[in-house]
Amino acid sequence: MIFLSHVDLIIFSLVVVMTLGFITFFLSKKVNISSIPILIVLGIIFGPVLGFIGRGNATTLFNYVRVIGLVIILFAEGHNLKWPLLKKHMATIGILDTVGLFVTAIVAGLFFSLFFHLPFLAGFLFGAIISATDPATLIPLFKQNKVNENIRTVIVTESIFNDPLGIVLTVLAVALAVPQASSAQFIEAIAKYTTLYPAAVIFFLYEIGISVVIGVILGIVGYWIARKLKIDTFPEIYALSLAFGGFLIGEWAQASGYLVATTIGIVWGNHDIFFKKNGESKKFGDLMESELHFNEILSDFATVFIFILIGATVDLNVFGSALIMGSIVALIVVFVARPIAGLTVLPLRKWSAKEYLFISLEGPRGVVPSALAGLPLSLGIMYKNPVLTQWGEVILAATVITVLESVIIETLWVRPLSKRLLKDSIE
Repeated sequence: MIFLSHVDLIIFSLVVVMTLGFITFFLSKKVNISSIPILIVLGIIFGPVLGFIGRGNATTLFNYVRVIGLVIILFAEGHNLKWPLLKKHMATIGILDTVGLFVTAIVAGLFFSLFFHLPFLAGFLFGAIISATDPATLIPLFKQNKVNENIRTVIVTESIFNDPLGIVLTVLAVALAVPQASSAQFIEAIAKYTTLYPAAVIFFLYEIGISVVIGVILGIVGYWIARKLKIDTFPEIYALSLAFGGFLIGEWAQASGYLVATTIGIVWGNHDIFFKKNGESKKFGDLMESELHFNEILSDFATVFIFILIGATVDLNVFGSALIMGSIVALIVVFVARPIAGLTVLPLRKWSAKEYLFISLEGPRGVVPSALAGLPLSLGIMYKNPVLTQWGEVILAATVITVLESVIIETLWVRPLSKRLLKDSIE
């Protein structure tokens, strides 16, 4: 028997993950379906089923990939958010990404608690984790199935923003469930001057406000430094250092580093609009395009690791016992929680009933819920909290099931749904 050191085992796991990622994208392109369910299923097969990726190694890798990968993904996604369309639909997107996000978490959390016989705090933690929709699924999906630009912009832009906001909501849920966690300290400090729940609301609004401000400042300053220094060598490295630096500054300021990175990406992705008056050489514009392309490749790479490793960290016994109830909860997220959250935009009187229904039925869960799924379990183990560890196992299994079901259902029905509901809107 060959003895492998811990480093060798980690490297072996990396090789397996990258090989499976290549196979997945090859198959996905051939059969024209989303890569996400394939990645998760392969993670489960080559993880807990066949043992090629040990659960311990998968958890170790995932704890790093979860943070690093999300920063890269959100920074790249920010580039794709176009300011003119964002301005046009600001009210709809703002409501969906705040009130709608919270409603999704509450409704999903209530049903999760009911079906799994757990306290609502555990349910709210699950609801917060699965509250964000997935632009990594939606962007290629809408490229393959042409949908009216306004509808497409609202759904995709909502998902780009609710990724970091879903993380903020999860941090809030963790702080409520695990008072000893570092993320709870700021809320506890605010709560000294008010009660806990108003403190939680203040914390949420602070996280959004200060993160956007930091992101805008760093995006502008970073852009002007790049212009003044005429950075024409490896702009990709400069941009990534700006994104990760923004993440660290955001975390230091008790804000959301993920939202900071997303906001920097938005500023950079709209450089031709925000800095139009100052002019821009074609060469510099080409460098920015090169930087975006590089980060999109890294984003795909991070996506592979997140989804395969989330499958590899699943406990098969817990997954099997949670399969039926988890599947029901997943269907409730798709058919109940999301449509109820979508009702919040009806007072705007901007969307027809059919358009509202399409928006409500296209919200697959993906990267962020998968990246956050193992967080409660990790915290339970870290703080030696058996109750949180038990919650964490169930939340992990239910999140994986929800991601799988929502992606499969909502990618398969987008074409017939658009034809039935958006006959006058298909391009």
